[in-house]
Amino acid sequence: MKGKETYSYGIIGLGRFGTALAKTLSEAGKEVVVIDHMECKVRELRQYTENAFVSEDLSKEVLEEIGIQNCDTVIVCIGEKIDTSILTTLNVVSLGVPRVIAKAISPEQGEVLEKIGAEVVYPERDMALRLAKRLLTNNILDYINLNNDVEITEISITQAVEGKTVLELDLRKTYGLNIIAVEHDRLTDTEIGPDYRFQRGDIIVVIGKTQNVKRFEQYLS
Repeated sequence: MKGKETYSYGIIGLGRFGTALAKTLSEAGKEVVVIDHMECKVRELRQYTENAFVSEDLSKEVLEEIGIQNCDTVIVCIGEKIDTSILTTLNVVSLGVPRVIAKAISPEQGEVLEKIGAEVVYPERDMALRLAKRLLTNNILDYINLNNDVEITEISITQAVEGKTVLELDLRKTYGLNIIAVEHDRLTDTEIGPDYRFQRGDIIVVIGKTQNVKRFEQYLS
């Protein structure tokens, strides 16, 4: 790891979020380097990557010695220890890593992380929002918020659209939404023709403005 070899992802901090992220990326065939101060957590990840390091010191010099600057993307998963999170993120950014993502647990922490050059994620908040949306609607199964105005949403169809074709429903004209996939019998198709006729049990994935998704969900209800 201490040479010039390039790695896809670096993950600093192996809490639940960091560990799940590291395992998922590794299982997808990505090169991953992980760092944590607890030997037991690092040991667990060694079955997924050879590049697993124990270090309490996350200074710029130590991170450089480990080789974190050789990663295309580094995710700092130390949201709870705010001072450590900010300093570690600053060190990673200063090492010239092309993309740095940092976990935050508060808007204030996120604002600081953004100012020093990191993309910010709020895992706990985002999961709560996703769960709330599922609880408050009958047909929305999951969604990804791209920004404050646009989202990708997975919706279970109802009798309101059963038997209609994509052309007849015309989501783009009526609701300003684009269909990017349809799942039927657990098979997902991303090439949806205008003649496709919606069937019971279909799940559609749409992208569009949040307000338009809400209008369509109301129509389905």
